[in-house]
Amino acid sequence: MSTSHVQIIMASHVNGIHRLFGGQLMAWIDIVAAVEAKRHAKSGVTLLTVDNLTFLSPVYMDETVALEANLTWTGRTSMEVRVLTYVEKLDGTKILVNKAYLVFVAIDNNEKPIPVPPFVPLTDEEKKEWDGAVERKSIRLKSLK
Repeated sequence: MSTSHVQIIMASHVNGIHRLFGGQLMAWIDIVAAVEAKRHAKSGVTLLTVDNLTFLSPVYMDETVALEANLTWTGRTSMEVRVLTYVEKLDGTKILVNKAYLVFVAIDNNEKPIPVPPFVPLTDEEKKEWDGAVERKSIRLKSLK
């Protein structure tokens, strides 16, 4: 499964030097990742953490950005979602400008955590992302001690 969002960068999205506000991109990342998590969990979700939100290149007014969210890992009640953000050029080429990992927890109507369906990585890329998610989880848990 995959969730995507496409946006033309407008004047209301940029700062004084016509670069996309980081916070605006973070909002779009949060939305597309939450939709991907909700689709997988078939329930409400709440954001637990954002890991590795990396701005690789600026985005300018009037450029087109495409965000692609994919599930990378599941635990008992939590899920990690990777969001890749690209600038799409008019010739169709894509330039990666941001990579983010977000962890969501599935919740019921009383906002209590509930189990999620397991995600089984099948492709080499999915297996690599799964292994990366396990490592990121380990780092997060160590940082809480």
